Amino acid sequence: MKNSHHYQVELFYTVIDMQLQELNSRIENSELLLCVACLNPNNLFSAFNKEKLIWLAQFYPSDFSTVRVSFLDTQLETYIYDMRSTEEFSALKGIEQLAEKVVEMKKNVSYPLVYSLVTLTLILPVATVTVERAFSAMNIIKNRLRNRIGDQWMNDCLVIYIEKDIFKTIECEEIVQRF
Repeated sequence: MKNSHHYQVELFYTVIDMQLQELNSRIENSELLLCVACLNPNNLFSAFNKEKLIWLAQFYPSDFSTVRVSFLDTQLETYIYDMRSTEEFSALKGIEQLAEKVVEMKKNVSYPLVYSLVTLTLILPVATVTVERAFSAMNIIKNRLRNRIGDQWMNDCLVIYIEKDIFKTIECEEIVQRF
């Protein structure tokens, strides 16, 4: 068994699986959605809940240290007052529109921690789906092809399966020309 095989297959995949299980046990999807909904600008931020947003920030210790969480607490107070009293934010319908308007009005400079939280909530659904898709693809390919192919070919198959939307845009003739 090669050293790279050990680190890649037996160690790396095991660690990724353990991290995913840990995240799943630490936070429920419904709780996460409720926290994300607190940033929704509908009805003048009627769902805003500072405590839930601080709780959400604590799940990102690399982005929100203990000190930054306490600053976030203060920033959220002035942020919500500012958002509710600014006319341009009253007609927004989603978090993505909020992020665009915050940058357009340069409020991301005034509220950098809140803006970081907004961008994290926009990235989170994509990251979760990508990780779930990758693990699903890995299980399908590993179960069907486990003993038939080498590690490099299996990795290549996984990339093609996971990124199938990108590969659908490539013409077969281009691939034939390349190889």
